[in-house]
Order: sequence, then C-alpha cells, then structure tokens
Amino acid sequence: MVTKPLTFAGKTLQINFSTSAAGSVRVEIQDAAGKPIPGFALDDCPEIYGDRIEHAVAWRQVNDLGKLAGQPVRLRFVMKDADLYAIRFQ
Repeated sequence: MVTKPLTFAGKTLQINFSTSAAGSVRVEIQDAAGKPIPGFALDDCPEIYGDRIEHAVAWRQVNDLGKLAGQPVRLRFVMKDADLYAIRFQ
C-alpha cells in the first residue's frame, strides 16, 4: 500500500497494527515522486510483527523523521498476513 503525498509534523511514525505469527509489516518513506528516501528505504526497515496499539517504526540508520517534516512524502507499507489500523506522526 502506498499513500498519496502527505506532509506531517513530528519526529516519529507510530502505527497500530496486528500480524499473524508468520506475518510482518515494513515501512518505506518515499519522496513525492515515489523514490525511496536514503535511510528510509524498505531494506532499511526491519520486519515488525506482533499486535501493538502504538509502535514507533524504526529504520536501521535513522529514526528521527524531523528532517522530513513539512515536506511532501509518501509512505509505502509492505504487509504480509497483517492488518494496519492507524498511523500517526508524533
């Protein structure tokens, strides 16, 4: 799933999700044109699994989204046997 371009304020991306025991969620942040932003590519996001109401998404090298705040970005979610209920920037 890829979102339409959006702008946000905050430094973290929180998600409410649920996966099966074999499922997972990964998140990529793209620029408005759909190109992955360095440090926030899909390969930089470890698989997230479980059932959480509020989980801060982390990438391997960079976790502070503050430098991206205020500019248009797209979020790409790759889900395997998972449900995504809500997203929030904080």
